[in-house]
Amino acid sequence: MDHLSTHHDDRSARLRAGKERLSAGLPGAAPSPLLARSWQRCVSAGLAPDRAAGEAPHLCGAELRAAQERVSDLALRARPIIEYLYGQIRDSGCIVLLSDCNGFLLDAVGDPGFSGRAARVALQPGASWAETDRGTNAVGTALIEAAPVVVHGAEHFLERNNFLACAAAPLTASTGELLGVIDISCDQRVYHPHTFGLVRAAAQMIENRMFEMSHLRDVKLRFHASRQGVGTLAEGVVAFGADGTLRGANGAAMQMLGLRREDLGQVSAVEVFEETVEALLARERRGGGEPLELRPPGGGRVFLRVDMPRAARPARPRTIWPTDALAALETGDPLVARAIGQVRRALGRAIPILIHGETGVGKDVMARAIHAAGPRRGGPFVAVNCAALPETMIEAELFGYAPGAFTGARREGAPGRIREAADGVLFLDEIGDMPLAMQTRLLRVLEERVVTPLGGRPAPVDFALICATNCDLRRAVAEGRFRADLFYRINGLGVALPPLRRRTDLDALVERILRLDAAGETVRGVAPGLMAAFRAHDWPGNIRQLANVLRIGLSMCEADETEIGWEHLPDDIAEELRGGARPAKADAPVAAVAPAPAVPAASLREGADQLILQAIEAAGGNMSRAARRLGISRNTLYRRLALIREDGGQPG
Repeated sequence: MDHLSTHHDDRSARLRAGKERLSAGLPGAAPSPLLARSWQRCVSAGLAPDRAAGEAPHLCGAELRAAQERVSDLALRARPIIEYLYGQIRDSGCIVLLSDCNGFLLDAVGDPGFSGRAARVALQPGASWAETDRGTNAVGTALIEAAPVVVHGAEHFLERNNFLACAAAPLTASTGELLGVIDISCDQRVYHPHTFGLVRAAAQMIENRMFEMSHLRDVKLRFHASRQGVGTLAEGVVAFGADGTLRGANGAAMQMLGLRREDLGQVSAVEVFEETVEALLARERRGGGEPLELRPPGGGRVFLRVDMPRAARPARPRTIWPTDALAALETGDPLVARAIGQVRRALGRAIPILIHGETGVGKDVMARAIHAAGPRRGGPFVAVNCAALPETMIEAELFGYAPGAFTGARREGAPGRIREAADGVLFLDEIGDMPLAMQTRLLRVLEERVVTPLGGRPAPVDFALICATNCDLRRAVAEGRFRADLFYRINGLGVALPPLRRRTDLDALVERILRLDAAGETVRGVAPGLMAAFRAHDWPGNIRQLANVLRIGLSMCEADETEIGWEHLPDDIAEELRGGARPAKADAPVAAVAPAPAVPAASLREGADQLILQAIEAAGGNMSRAARRLGISRNTLYRRLALIREDGGQPG
């Protein structure tokens, strides 16, 4: 062991010396051509091995969400593979990372112990690991080299990363476009050579998933040098469009057929296989569906199977969803419709649902709709806000207690919220705020389906689980604030509800809220100018904030008014909607108001009071109409009128 340690130290010293020579403009001593190229790029970018930390860019929350949205298809297809990959290396002190094509990390799953240390060198979502920012590293170097890479210990150009060992493989679309990188990082002392094979296999799995989604309507030809290899991870796949032109190919196909990226969109099936797709399909059918044996023009032998597109297969009838509580939540936004469609397919199955979204997007409304639309709608819906329970009471509140279990306990005991949810739905809101000790107990309940109240005996319990959070639970896991095993237990189906600023159905939402609040009375609308302000607003409080604004406006309306306007909103809300600046004029013109009489400066308030009284008289005593004419809110008008009365004035 001492010999190995000495050998490692000697190698690290040689690598360090090589980087220092290169930085000084002298010939370096990189152990491989790939590292030599990378180190030289680092020097050309102005990096130094002892560069201080904190200089690389890091995406803020909004920028990270935008970056994730830009490659949402990749993130969606990669996530199951990342979780599978992590399952193979769990408890080995590693972290699995996904980056975009610019080197920004988008996702991270790893062991809490190593994740904390990795976070200190920014191995976390939002950080840039482009080679120009972090020097030689597996993510950034794999992007530039467009090839799988291992960077071990002192092979990293920046010394502060020398404790890492990283294996990464680029992710390439069937069109040759570089999508990103998948990476496994760990402490360089525990790196195992099989990690490189794992990450390359994972990259191939992700690329294959992306290939399938990109070519649903194309004919795909699957082939391999051996008959048994067709249909496996190692197969080559090419896709041809309806016109017979090559539209995509995976990496294995490019290599086996000697194709170039320039061939995409240019060559036909005849040029690749010396037969049309139709002829290949006819031959396969004559052979009873067995793989065809071919000898492509480039040489060699392959076994091939034709995979017709879904559109060419008998169409299945489209699923018609029922009109229920979930259907009532659909108001035209595609992201919401997608989330509801995902939920529907999980109804009645033993799949826990985790609803993500900012505060106010309607996570609790979605949870209640899932209960109302599901097979347990006849059972109870028990909602627990984990953030609102005192830490000293959360155990008794959730798990219950036996009679006399503790001082102050009720004489008859308490079943606890979990047992109250028997045969129904348990909704744990703000699950991310649950204390770690309670997370352990909850995990045991979910695994065993048995609740043990304080001072009592175990009792079986059956319930469906829905959780909700507005925090990033994956980051909480990485930072050790949330148990990884509990996260994977509750995240059966992750459903993301978009913030209001990203929804395309604001008008329909406003109409729905107003209709619900009308309760059989006349449904009011929103004045066009105010509606335009609604559309331009960011709505930090989301649907909850929108509903509150509308309800306040409704309560300020007179019985004969059909629209909510600026004059129906309190000043603070109006100013927020206007972005801090009041518009030049209100929705209704002020021209109908009689001009204020000329008054000296000393009587300025008297002139304003007279203007207000004239406006009220012109509006026939209708305070809302008078406020609209004056361009002020009705609350402001009432306050000014009270002051006038205190001074002895009366409305005319």
